[in-house]
Amino acid sequence: MSGTSWKRNGELVQALFDILHDQGIDGMPAGESIRAVAKRVGLTDFEAGHYNDGTRRFDKLLRFATIAPVKAGWIVKDSGQWYVTEEGWQARRKIKDPLEFTRRASELYQSWKKGQPATPVGPVTDDEEAVEGSAVIVLEAAEEQARAQIEQHLKAMNPYEFQFLVADLLAAMGYHVSWIAPPGKDDGVDIIAFADPLGMRPPRIKVQVKRYDKPVVVGDVSAFMGNLGADEVGLFVSTGNFTKDAEQKVRTDKQHRVTLIGMDALIKLWVQHYEKLGQEGKLRLPLRPVYFLALEQ
Repeated sequence: MSGTSWKRNGELVQALFDILHDQGIDGMPAGESIRAVAKRVGLTDFEAGHYNDGTRRFDKLLRFATIAPVKAGWIVKDSGQWYVTEEGWQARRKIKDPLEFTRRASELYQSWKKGQPATPVGPVTDDEEAVEGSAVIVLEAAEEQARAQIEQHLKAMNPYEFQFLVADLLAAMGYHVSWIAPPGKDDGVDIIAFADPLGMRPPRIKVQVKRYDKPVVVGDVSAFMGNLGADEVGLFVSTGNFTKDAEQKVRTDKQHRVTLIGMDALIKLWVQHYEKLGQEGKLRLPLRPVYFLALEQ
């Protein structure tokens, strides 16, 4: 087999859609998504091969196969995290045939690219230079590497340093931090903040910070809610994200107002408010923007 066919591309992307849909709104990191698809569909000898740089051929072929679905609005790729959109899932359910699925995505891609319907793009071939030279794939890889490094830095941070990082972020967002828990038992509250400097205007904000590798469970969220009074709101920040039951608890609880901030939201907020951080705050998680030419966006 010298390349991948339209039908095979459709099979791979349909499997990816199924996997991403099962993940819900959280999506899945690109690397995990690719590994999950490979495990589900099995690889041909061609796909299991490697390029000269050591990269498995399947990984780049799948990335290439997702370009049209991204431009069609069926997949969102955001800083290394992949999500299937509602429009994409409806297309997956409606178009069962993988060949037709690929053709429809390609038609939408060409319509987006040229402003009018055109002939669908052809399948990926065994042209290593074309694959390796794709600006889209290079940009994706750069974003994913940057995201992975940021996550690794946050997860390796001292728990109390991470606590101060969250306090720095709140200050950059315009809140006034009045208290940060010292080392030791904190009774489930790590930070207290207000909307005004004197703390006269409600609500009072109580924050719990967890530098976790695993998702926060509903029991932890319920226990945190127990610390909130009538005029208080909660913010639960975790590098490990949250289970679906925990998210459901927050959405349906009528007595407590709590916002959950997982890794993805934390990084986005840090980037958004980075220029308003103090120098000490910037040093906790220093970032530097890099700009790419993106003519096709």
